[in-house]
Amino acid sequence: MRLSPALFVVLFLLGSSYSTLGQQSLSWDQVAENTAWQPRDSQGELVYDNQLWIFGGWFNSYEAPPRDVWNSADGKHWNLVQKSAPWLHSDLSMSLTFKNQMWLMGGWYNGRLSGHSASNQVWSSTDGVNWKQTTDNAGWSPRLAAGLVEFKERMWIVGGTENYYFGDHNSLKNDVWSSPDGKTWTQATGNADWAPRAYHAILAFDNKLWIFGGGNYVPEYQQHNDVWSSADGIHWTQVTDSAPWAPRLWFSAAVYRDHMWILGGWQKQADNLGDVWYSRDGMHWTELKTANCWKPRHEHSAFVFQDKLWIAGGHARPLSNEVWSLDLPQDWGKKP
Repeated sequence: MRLSPALFVVLFLLGSSYSTLGQQSLSWDQVAENTAWQPRDSQGELVYDNQLWIFGGWFNSYEAPPRDVWNSADGKHWNLVQKSAPWLHSDLSMSLTFKNQMWLMGGWYNGRLSGHSASNQVWSSTDGVNWKQTTDNAGWSPRLAAGLVEFKERMWIVGGTENYYFGDHNSLKNDVWSSPDGKTWTQATGNADWAPRAYHAILAFDNKLWIFGGGNYVPEYQQHNDVWSSADGIHWTQVTDSAPWAPRLWFSAAVYRDHMWILGGWQKQADNLGDVWYSRDGMHWTELKTANCWKPRHEHSAFVFQDKLWIAGGHARPLSNEVWSLDLPQDWGKKP
């Protein structure tokens, strides 16, 4: 039986209302309002040994970045593992878990009395207390705010900037490097098809590398909301030049429930962002609107841990040390 136009509209609206109500029945849970670690943004983050970890970050622009290491088995109770790690460049560094080790590399150092610099050092640890310098001069140039991800049993560094407060368009990179061990790095391409950028997000999903958004902060402000993918790090395909989420810097991303997610960030016109979007193909995005959510923020950590999506810290006006989690049903997002 063919539906009349009027009945079709009614059923469509009912379906839309049901979908909206279904989303709004979901809610972020505030796991911790005030953790043991000092509020911060731009910290390193990863999941290792069944625990959440954060490293260093940024307190302000007038002192050297912190070098502390913290972990937690539940997101609420945190342990100070190392007060002063040997690495220095912990602001906007890159971190991940790879081959049963924690890795931290690159990043920015800004000391009021001792100058500033970017890094291309690579460090690893199995306990967070003792850190080994795998190399003090990786093949890629010193940089911060690059993308770092595991893909095809290698670590991949994608883009970034060589200078934070004092850089220009020449500081921005669109090169791609990979390594099987953190010491030997191979350049996949020195000039990818996407525009040079930092403060972007990189994910590995569906047997591809994916890059989202980002841009530059000073002195030439740039912001993107494009999406690119690659099966080899060399050849890149533009999935969309304008995703429905606003162009942004300093946001977080994760793979959860067989979807790619972007969370929060910062835009020059709007300041902090508090939206959450998900996609299975990088082209079609849906905003997740929930009954309760964290305050808009940028440069926060995102994790997938204990089958939940988590965020921690970030600059929420003021700096934050909150922890939030989102628990979606196992069958969420699957077609009936």
